[in-house]
Amino acid sequence: MDALSGAGPRRARGRPGARSSGVRAPAAPWARFSAWLECVCVVTFDLELGQALELVYPSDFRLTDKEKSSICYLSFPDSHSGCLGDTQFSFRIRQCGGQRSPWHDDRHYDTGAPVSLQREPAHYFGYVYFRQVKDSSVKRGYFQKSLVLVSRLPFVRLFQALLSLIAPEYFDKLAPCLEAVCNEIDQWPAPMPGQTLNLPVMGVILQVRIPSRVDKPESSAPKQCGHENLLPAPVVLSSVHELDLFRCFQPVLAHVQTLWELMLLGEPLVVLAPSPAMSSEMVLALTRCLHPLKFCCDYRPYFTIHDSEFREFTTRTQAPPNVVLGVTNPFFIKMLQHWPHILRVGEPRMSGDLPKQVKLKKPSRLKTLDTKPGLYTAYTAHLHRDKALLKRLLKQGLQKKRPSDMQTALLRRHLLELTQSFIIPLEHYMTSLMPLQKSIMPWKTPPQIRPFRQDDFLCSLEHAGPQLTCILKGDWLGLYRRFFKSPHFDGWYRQRHKEMVQKLEALHLEAICEAQNIEAWMKDKSEVEIVDLVLKLREKLVWAQGHQLPVKEATLQRAQLYIETIIGSLPKDLQAVLCPP
Repeated sequence: MDALSGAGPRRARGRPGARSSGVRAPAAPWARFSAWLECVCVVTFDLELGQALELVYPSDFRLTDKEKSSICYLSFPDSHSGCLGDTQFSFRIRQCGGQRSPWHDDRHYDTGAPVSLQREPAHYFGYVYFRQVKDSSVKRGYFQKSLVLVSRLPFVRLFQALLSLIAPEYFDKLAPCLEAVCNEIDQWPAPMPGQTLNLPVMGVILQVRIPSRVDKPESSAPKQCGHENLLPAPVVLSSVHELDLFRCFQPVLAHVQTLWELMLLGEPLVVLAPSPAMSSEMVLALTRCLHPLKFCCDYRPYFTIHDSEFREFTTRTQAPPNVVLGVTNPFFIKMLQHWPHILRVGEPRMSGDLPKQVKLKKPSRLKTLDTKPGLYTAYTAHLHRDKALLKRLLKQGLQKKRPSDMQTALLRRHLLELTQSFIIPLEHYMTSLMPLQKSIMPWKTPPQIRPFRQDDFLCSLEHAGPQLTCILKGDWLGLYRRFFKSPHFDGWYRQRHKEMVQKLEALHLEAICEAQNIEAWMKDKSEVEIVDLVLKLREKLVWAQGHQLPVKEATLQRAQLYIETIIGSLPKDLQAVLCPP
């Protein structure tokens, strides 16, 4: 396996040692591999070069120089972290160099997956396993190397579990081990939402279930079945993506609702942590606390001063961007003092300890590099704190040593109910903008979705607001007004509007196919009108299949039959035009 050199277009991937023709075969090599991972990288520390990319596999996967540089710097903990031994963390970078052709069909996965778990079209995730151990055979006295999985999928739990299996083995056996693992991944079934998958690697079977957008909240774990046919018995992962929320938020539980509001409003936030592991987990936990709402802002679980976006994010000539930055270098406190919200988290406490809940601090207190842990912000929360939840988690939970997974389930349910209480009124109002089904006529252009009027929505809250499902008091109206200005409202509205347009198209196609007598409609129509109907029906069929609209297969077959019936009634010359041989 050769280390990658140079950047360029992505070629068809071949097996190790095989020549690549540059033409994609019918069953593309590495297509299954790239359904999960873009590539695997090895980053090492070179005395002359610093961090250096030692290996990229498959060897013909093309990264730009900028992407290589980002992966190198982000795959090693900052020198302030002092991470000895093995540590795992993650990062997220912009894809450079234009859109690359996918080697697998994303549509089936993205159609079935929740919006928050769909593939990232413009970013790569990097999942890192870093090892730093004393080694007298190395000049600096330390072995320092990272194994990095690069993917578009936000499956942090799955890829961390995968790394914990393959990285220790790779550090011992090096390249042949990595080649064997990549070949195993290339045999995995593609990720399919709603299905339990068995993923064999290195003599272990990882059993996972990819969530589906139609799931109920409690149905994300794999179904416990079929174990007797699997040898060895599978390692069942309860989730491919969920973190231990309670462990992440334990030091700042008193501020969880304030942090939820800041995330909901897309506010710029810096997370300063003592290690990349804590930084990346906290940032990912913050972006996940809006579930089922998709986090529409930028976020960087781990960010360094070497990042290509460093100047863009630290400039004082314009307002901070809508991004959540995870950092470990205290230098960022000085560079980002103009940012409105900074969360400083300390060393993790032993489980069972009752954490001292840090107070909210004014940004003006953010002066020195040895800043104490806490949330530094001038933001005043719109909603009152749920003291009963804090009591259950802290006093009843920690003091009675309730298991962490139960604590996390409590916290996740609270955040889910909070987000749902906020979103349900918006969903109800949005649904009211949809034309009535009886107004959709088969031979007429379907009516338009009515525009979203913020004032009308706010008026509706008096009778159909979040107070119906949430006991928390506070300034809900003020929160909605700020939400309307955030990237998350724009992202939510675009997604919902797109879904409603698709539903409208599906209903219109069904109305056409349920029209009883198409021959009667054709009697008084000109050839131009009839041909126009054929073209429109064909366009609707292509759109329905391409966008996988919620249309029954029988409806699609009936539409195809209508097209054939209509064309059959036309003169031969027109039939030849519409159905060329």
